[in-house]
Amino acid sequence: MYFIGVDLGTSAVKLLLMEESGKICNIVSKEYPLFFPHPGWSEQNPEDWYTQSMAGMKKLTEGIDRSQVAGISFGGQMHGLVTLDDQDQVIRPAILWNDGRTSEETDYLNNVIGKDKLSQYTANIAFAGFTAPKILWMKKNEPEKFAKVVKIMLPKDYLAYRLSGSFCTDVSDASGMLLLDVKNRCWSKEMMEICGVKEEQLPKVYESWEVVGTLKPEVAKELGFSENVKVIAGAGDNAAAAVGTGTVGDGQCNISLGTSGTVFISSKNFGVDEHNALHSFCHADGSYHLMGCMLSAASCNKWWAEEILGTKDFAAEQAPIQKLGENHVFFLPYLMGERSPHNDPDARGVFFGMSMDTSRADMTQAVLEGVAFALRDSLEVAKSLGIKIERTKICGGGAKSPLWKQIIANVMNIKVDVLEVEEGPSLGGAMLAAVGCGVYPDVETAGKKLAKVVDTVEPTPELAAKYEERYQKFKELYPAMKPLFKNL
Repeated sequence: MYFIGVDLGTSAVKLLLMEESGKICNIVSKEYPLFFPHPGWSEQNPEDWYTQSMAGMKKLTEGIDRSQVAGISFGGQMHGLVTLDDQDQVIRPAILWNDGRTSEETDYLNNVIGKDKLSQYTANIAFAGFTAPKILWMKKNEPEKFAKVVKIMLPKDYLAYRLSGSFCTDVSDASGMLLLDVKNRCWSKEMMEICGVKEEQLPKVYESWEVVGTLKPEVAKELGFSENVKVIAGAGDNAAAAVGTGTVGDGQCNISLGTSGTVFISSKNFGVDEHNALHSFCHADGSYHLMGCMLSAASCNKWWAEEILGTKDFAAEQAPIQKLGENHVFFLPYLMGERSPHNDPDARGVFFGMSMDTSRADMTQAVLEGVAFALRDSLEVAKSLGIKIERTKICGGGAKSPLWKQIIANVMNIKVDVLEVEEGPSLGGAMLAAVGCGVYPDVETAGKKLAKVVDTVEPTPELAAKYEERYQKFKELYPAMKPLFKNL
């Protein structure tokens, strides 16, 4: 049997074909456009996700016996608002996770409704990227369109709906909407009332490994698959990546260096930090997780190399970097605002500390270090809750850089375990499909069996001490700049 994992990302959909043994047979990527209609806005056309996913699945399964495809599941970009009318037509372009237009709505939720109440209802406070503030924004700014909304869903759930006809979501992705009672894994009546939505407008909530339906006959025919192919709920991209890296069970950590960056800590028990600096979400393995999320991680390095330096040769840019822990240049990596722990959509990127002898390599190094420092901010919150993290897995495009892994190990002063396969959400999706089809008894078993650690990057005491000093200086920069961001 074959299983397909669909990672519906921000710049592309990445599809992975896996055998039940865990062997990866093929990987295909299909890009689609991202639109920025106003500064700080970020949108996509859901139809692009579907057409590119269908094209990707056809290419992915070329040369195999397509009748052996048994299940399809997903890891998807979280928080995006997808709205359908009574004809199942998309009402407006999807408003994405990294869209910053909802500062008024976020302020209203946090300050008028109140953070304590939000945390009580959903285990989280409002962040600009979450779905509930987007619903309030649409209700206020596009009332005619809002009046037509019959279905509200998340990006990967739109794909599941198009493939199977099942109006569904999963607990991990739904956790990021600010509409889910995370502790009890069901929709919050209070939040529905606050947002002016009815339960029938929201999808049915499943656990990530549960079967939501089978392929529609016309979809199966177009793909050359059996109509019995199971569609499994899937997970938000970070929870799916955690499954793909074996970050399941209690007290495991995964760092994702993708477009955004996350520190993901799995937990058997439900818990919330008192300042809500970390998200408290349901995990795809049936338990919970805490997560710190920065909005621009590997995308900072991509922006610096491609837009500013005009190169795509990341390795060549990193090659001259020798003196770790001694760089006098700092970089605040807030190109799209910031979420954890600052919750500040107005924050922006800053280079600080340049002098006449600052080199191109120093600037590149500052970008890599700035992302590592910002990730450490989230780790510090976890530590304040008494969570002890001594090692982490790592995934995402940025994890391909040996230098960046070394910087992260020393900035955080923890061991970084490198996996044999770093395919994050797409592999996690395929693994969830295999669990849904009964190949593995549960997600934890699949994660522990299929995610293999092949190397560990260890911090060195001398370098970790240097980075400790640098981090303390980095920590002073955001509070100093914060008042200025508002006036930009």
